[in-house]
Amino acid sequence: MTTTTTIGPLTLRPLDPIEDAGLLHAWVTHPKAAFWMMQDAKLEDVERAYMEIAADEHHHALLGLHDGEPAFLMEHYDPAHRELVGLYEPQPGDVGMHFLVAPTDRPLHGFTRAVITAVMAHLFADPAVERVVVEPDVSNKAVHALNEAVGFVPEREIDKPEKKALLSFCTRKQFVAATGVTP
Repeated sequence: MTTTTTIGPLTLRPLDPIEDAGLLHAWVTHPKAAFWMMQDAKLEDVERAYMEIAADEHHHALLGLHDGEPAFLMEHYDPAHRELVGLYEPQPGDVGMHFLVAPTDRPLHGFTRAVITAVMAHLFADPAVERVVVEPDVSNKAVHALNEAVGFVPEREIDKPEKKALLSFCTRKQFVAATGVTP
């Protein structure tokens, strides 16, 4: 799927855990990816983690391209089976989401907001998706602002095994109202 944005086309393709492992390793171990919690990961760890995702029917990873070049990672998951099991009551049509923008020496103004908007449009393009659920670290203020910009509303803090997280939700209606984008 390709989404045209203010910064050019953004395309998503299935992640190849073997072919893309080196690229992902550079991204997830970069200091700017501290909230991804893979700072000390070895290449084999990243490859293994994404092979597990590729084999999981409830968790999916996609590589995002900007003008045809790898630029971001998107994961989506079924919160009734992964990440949030027992931490909230999932509703039919809920989908969980993570995204990571690749580190760059040449930042493009508005890029990260364009990415999260494209990711959300991709998720809501599926008519079965009613609401997107996120659980970022409570101290990740930058992502909270981005989430709010695309329509997320925080519900409460939750304790996950690896972090204290801010459970937030965004309905299709909230996304359209916040962004003007109709998936």
